[in-house]
Amino acid sequence: MVALSLQGVRPSPPKPQRPSLRGGNARGVLRIRCGIAEPSGEPAPLGQKTRYNDGIFAKAFMTLFARKMEKFADPNGREKKGWLYDYESFVDVSKRVMQRRSRIQQQQVVREVLLSMLPPGAPAQFKKLFPPTKWAAEFNAALTVPFFEWLVGPSEVVEVEVNGVKQKSGVHIKKCRYLENSGCVGMCVNMCKIPTQDFFTNEFGLPLTMIPNFEDMSCDMVYGQAPPTFEEDPVSIQPCYADICSMANSSTSVCPKLKA
Repeated sequence: MVALSLQGVRPSPPKPQRPSLRGGNARGVLRIRCGIAEPSGEPAPLGQKTRYNDGIFAKAFMTLFARKMEKFADPNGREKKGWLYDYESFVDVSKRVMQRRSRIQQQQVVREVLLSMLPPGAPAQFKKLFPPTKWAAEFNAALTVPFFEWLVGPSEVVEVEVNGVKQKSGVHIKKCRYLENSGCVGMCVNMCKIPTQDFFTNEFGLPLTMIPNFEDMSCDMVYGQAPPTFEEDPVSIQPCYADICSMANSSTSVCPKLKA
């Protein structure tokens, strides 16, 4: 397993309490709820799929993203019938988008989908409101926790060190729902990590680095940290989940979706 650490990003030692939008700080903040249905209230152990109780707003966001992606999905696939998508249907659309597309083409589709969800001129306005400062990085980290729970599952704000400065601009995703449900390294990298990094860094002007841990399916997002090139990123040589990915290739040491 390749260690997924990046130079210049060093999570601070664990503290008794981490800043989070859960609890007292969550008052007045809309959370796109997708409550975990596990008895423990925590994501299921590795090897088991976490059960969720998705609320109407979570399903609305799944539906919005999925319908935007449908026009790029494999035409031989079966389009979802009915109005609302569940998470499994959302992931299925992502898989059909991947088919017969190169790594770069998959990332371009995600960029187009993200841009299509914004009003004209939104990236320019974002740059004005959130220049690449410590405050902007911390603010966006705080927003990520409640607004993207439907997509990645439970997360929390953590303190990280960026270019020698300690700041609360990190987001620790306990067990990524997207990776857990897709079971695909290529989907994680091409349909989430790389395009999300690029979108924030290049379209919004706020650097973002995402560091997935393929051993436990957790992920760390570091706002304010410029991402490495794909060739320098450890994910570029990440093997498949050979036992759980339907698109896995046991004849190669690297996920085939990361090569093309």
